[in-house]
Amino acid sequence: MLMRTTLTAVFLLLQSAWVFAHPPGLSSLDVAIKAAQIDAKVTFALQDIEAFAPMDSDLDAEVSDDEREAAKPKIAKLLAKQLRINVDGQDVLPVISGSVIYDDQNNAHVELQYAVEPKQTLLVQSKFLALLPDGHQQYLTFRDAGGKVIVEKMIGKHADQVSLSLANVAATPQSPFAAFGDFFKLGIEHIVTGYDHLLFLFALLAVTHSFWPALKIITFFTIAHSITLACAGLNIIELPSSFVEPFIAATIIYVGVENIIRGDHPKGRHWLTFGFGLIHGFGFAGVLREMEISSGDTGILLPLLSFNLGIETGQIAVASIVLPIIWWLNNNIKTSERFLKACSIAVSLMGTYWLVERTML
Repeated sequence: MLMRTTLTAVFLLLQSAWVFAHPPGLSSLDVAIKAAQIDAKVTFALQDIEAFAPMDSDLDAEVSDDEREAAKPKIAKLLAKQLRINVDGQDVLPVISGSVIYDDQNNAHVELQYAVEPKQTLLVQSKFLALLPDGHQQYLTFRDAGGKVIVEKMIGKHADQVSLSLANVAATPQSPFAAFGDFFKLGIEHIVTGYDHLLFLFALLAVTHSFWPALKIITFFTIAHSITLACAGLNIIELPSSFVEPFIAATIIYVGVENIIRGDHPKGRHWLTFGFGLIHGFGFAGVLREMEISSGDTGILLPLLSFNLGIETGQIAVASIVLPIIWWLNNNIKTSERFLKACSIAVSLMGTYWLVERTML
């Protein structure tokens, strides 16, 4: 009975993973308060915008470079309409429709300018979030004329605005640790909803029978992805998502197949974990890149630290639930072989689906 229940739970997890391999979405909004001017820069993934500003004008299921360029005015108009800037109690409109720039991570950067200088209050509302899934989060940053971060906050669909009293901000500037909790929570959410990372870790742990082998695997995975997360976040090493995401899928396939072929005693599993964990770290770093976390009083270091701590907390929480079940099944002669093979086949099939999706679709 427990065997059937466990396999059913794994199946349901895999079924939900067919659609979601990462959180619903992330974006950023950077507001610079300058002399007689406010500059706003909004960054969204193209997939978040395309539903509201279609790019495939000829309906051939492919978006050409010309179609992407032609869509820029629609994107700029959409974001200008959905971004509310209220200065001293009055809504203001941008002086230009907005410039749009695409980057190599499939993001659109929309820059807007407002010819006004707030004296007392500034309210910013990102109304576009109401059109997106509930889980979408946006990293809102306010900067002064010198580029120094004065306030930073994570906002979402149900809390989509921030109001500043400029006098209070000047008198009591925000603590550099104010956003620590936001990034810690983001790290937990990313690992808990990042089914590709969870399935990779599950496949690694599925061969363990006791605490110490599992601890070694989790420790090596943590060290590895922390290294590359830091390197990518600090712009020391950068790999394109077009390489990282398919490679992550390939690591899932490999571990699943190895479990099937070598059984529950594969040699050097912790070193395999370390090597593949380096690639998963680049996947984690993609979250902070999407949000353009690169400056502020503490720079990238504090977001990196709190985000990584969140990942580890979520990882430990999931492992503490799953591992006792894995150990019970692996130490039961009647269930051990069927459990490992069934789960490993399912994980390998899921990895294959993601690999095809990320390379060909």
